[in-house]
Amino acid sequence: MRQRVRIHRVRLGGSGVRVVRPAPVAARLALRDDHHWLSMYADRDGAAQLAAMWALAARSARSLVHLPIRANPAPDGVVSDGEPVSLDLVLVHHSLQFRTASWRQVRARLGSGEPHTAATPDHDFPDEAAIDHQRREYRTYRDHLGFDIAAHALFVVGSSTAFREHGTALRSLVDEARPLCTATRTPGTSVSS
Repeated sequence: MRQRVRIHRVRLGGSGVRVVRPAPVAARLALRDDHHWLSMYADRDGAAQLAAMWALAARSARSLVHLPIRANPAPDGVVSDGEPVSLDLVLVHHSLQFRTASWRQVRARLGSGEPHTAATPDHDFPDEAAIDHQRREYRTYRDHLGFDIAAHALFVVGSSTAFREHGTALRSLVDEARPLCTATRTPGTSVSS
């Protein structure tokens, strides 16, 4: 998969942060905090971009992968309890040990970035049948995804293995997606369409 991206380098304290964003961002990809669950809405192009950026996160242990989608509206007709909060999505390799509390400062310093093309293999995610789901129950298993919300962004934090294994559900979403599809995901559950 080839994906046009913009790479941003931000100085924060004594260290640098590299942020990768899709260019352009899919218009039909939205994420909302509905206070009791998180809802993601995507058409086929939005789901494909999400899967491509997810694959990039699995391979980019030194970068934050940022999908600035909080300005994207949910599809017409979506009803919610209360007032939902729109969110960006940030995918982070756990080895970066990025403090989500510093995201607001990083985001404010992003600038326009430099255009690049990123490539990931078309079949970067394993087949569902190849994933040993039972090993996730072992205490020694460390490839879980973690979730945090800070500064209007959902942070998904994990290892390359965690991103690849959970990316399998995203790939199937793209494969099965109609022109407009809805995916709902709460931390610890699978994606459905």
